[in-house]
Parts: sequence; structure tokens; C-alpha cells
Amino acid sequence: MKVLVAMSGGVDSSVAAARLVAAENDVVGVTMKLWGGESDTGCCSVSDVDDARRVAQQLGIDHHVWNFGDDFESRVVGPYVEAHRHGATPNPCIECNRHLKFDRLLRRALAVGFDAVATGHHARIVERPDGTRRLARGADAAKDQSYVLYVLGQAELARTLLPVGAMTKDEVRAEAGALGLRTADKPDSQDVCFITSTAGRGGFLGRRLDLHAGRVVDGDGRQVGSVAAVELVTVGQRRGLGLPGGGSPRYAVDVDVAAAIVRVGPESELQRDTVVLERMVWADGPVEGRVGAQCAAHGAARPAAVTPTSARPGLGDAGPASAVVRFDRPGRRVAPGQSVVLYQGDEVVGGGIAGG
Repeated sequence: MKVLVAMSGGVDSSVAAARLVAAENDVVGVTMKLWGGESDTGCCSVSDVDDARRVAQQLGIDHHVWNFGDDFESRVVGPYVEAHRHGATPNPCIECNRHLKFDRLLRRALAVGFDAVATGHHARIVERPDGTRRLARGADAAKDQSYVLYVLGQAELARTLLPVGAMTKDEVRAEAGALGLRTADKPDSQDVCFITSTAGRGGFLGRRLDLHAGRVVDGDGRQVGSVAAVELVTVGQRRGLGLPGGGSPRYAVDVDVAAAIVRVGPESELQRDTVVLERMVWADGPVEGRVGAQCAAHGAARPAAVTPTSARPGLGDAGPASAVVRFDRPGRRVAPGQSVVLYQGDEVVGGGIAGG
């Protein structure tokens, strides 16, 4: 099989490539050049590209760099900025997977003759008795990345390989060390590639849109604090609201960017038993009934029931697919713009983005 391995310069994609080579596939490595600006926390730095190239040399495979910077700007960075302009809290890593890794990269790979694309994500692809495929949690629960891959539909799952999904992180590092790969002890990349540790989210967004000071008010409309940029406040936030010390904790329960007002209240006001999901992606058709709903990249899925309210399955912006998720017990409100991923057991059945 001719496989294109997306090599980020990290240990997971390095071992993914090594395993495919050992299995006698025709393997080529590629590093996507996505972000051309300042970066110190992600996977687009010069050193990361060099690490990927050097690992490819160790494995005896060709390595290329493909520049998808324009797509990254229009599909990931631009929407990230616009989401904050309107008071939402987006997940750019999910949008990168949706539009870049498993759309732009996959399409180009197939166009030039590859049979599949492989990545170092900690997740598994399982084939069901009826021939359909589903994404499933990785073997290492602490490193599971199925949440950020829920956007894969049947077409993408059929052309994707995840060689380290059945391994723990310790096993990946041990294998990299045994092979002498230069990335064996390299720390994991944890942050958004275009947000630097020095400037932070506020510094990045401040160069791209006008940030507005906002009033923080209580349930009666009385001002009790202030924020330097209402666009940076997330529903559920407790710190950074300019509130006086003492008393019971108060949280941002509503953010009105247009009016530059943040309303705060006790945690009880954040409790919700339903969330409406937009831009739904179903793994192999809409599901109705019992699911586990995971509301953040890390954390346990909550018992819930899902009801599709429209049915347009597929990757990306294929239509107005939506669903209502009702949790068995009320929990903290999902911030608008965040993804909720639905599971049956360890398998992903779908996911969508929380509305306002």
C-alpha cells in the first residue's frame, strides 16, 4: 500500500511512519506548512519540520513539505477570529482536522496516487460487520484524541490509518527509543500553533480585531466588575472578571459582545440539561437514543440521549444538520462554539458544535 504519513515532527507521527515502513508499505512523509507567523508552542516551527525530515532520513523514506498556509488562514485562523468577535469559543484543532488534515491533505494525497493517509493520532478505526467504519477511542485513555477527530465520515475513515492508536504513550516512546528516533523524548505539543506563549490569545486576537472593554453585571444589572476585552470572556469563566474578593464564587453565565456586557451569577445558573448542536457530523448516519456526550477534549462522557433535528451527514459544511442532546443530569453549560462528541461505548457516532 502506498501511504502518505503526516509527520508533525513529534514522536507519535514518527512511530506511525516507522510502523508502516516495518509493515513493508510504500511510505512517504509529508509535513504540512500551515502557519507562517510567530509560533513557539505548536507544530509548525522550523525545528519541527527539521525533526520530521531527520526522522524520515532515519527511516529511509522521502519527505516533503506541503504548504497549505492559505487554506489554514481561511479555514482555521479567520473563523477562529470571527468566532471570538461574536462571543463564541472555537476549537481550532478540530477545524484543522476538518478542513486541512482530512480534507485538503487527503484529497491531494489521493490525487497524486496514494492509497491512504496516516497520522500519529491516539485513536482507532474499527470496521463493523456491515462494512461501515467508526472512529474509536485510543488505547491510552489519557492521550485519547478521538474527540478532535469526530469530523471524519465514512469516506475519510476508509482512507485513513492510525498506526499508534492501539498503543499507550509509554509504548510509543519506548518503541521510538528502541529505533533510535530523535523524537523519542520530545515533549508533546499542547497548545494552538498560532498562539504564542508570550503574547497569548489576547495578544493574537488584539492584532486581528478590535477588542472592547466590557461591564460585568449581576443578575439585577448592577455593575460589579469590568473586563478589558469582552471578546475574550468564555461562558463559565470565573477569573479575570474584575470582581471583588470574598463572598460566593460567581461565573460568567452570559456574554453579550454587541452590548459589551458580561453577566455573572452563581454556578447554579450555569446548569443545563440540554444543548443544541449545529454542523452535525454523523459517522455513518444519524443516531437517536442513548449516547455518551463528551463536552471537552479531556474528560468523561456524560450519559445522555440524542435526537437528530435534521439529517445531512457528511464532512465539513455539507448542510444544516443539527441535533438536541439531553443529559441525564444537569451539568455546566457548554460554551457556544465548543464541540460535543457523541459515543456509544468507545465508538464515535457523531458530534457537533454548541449553539448560542
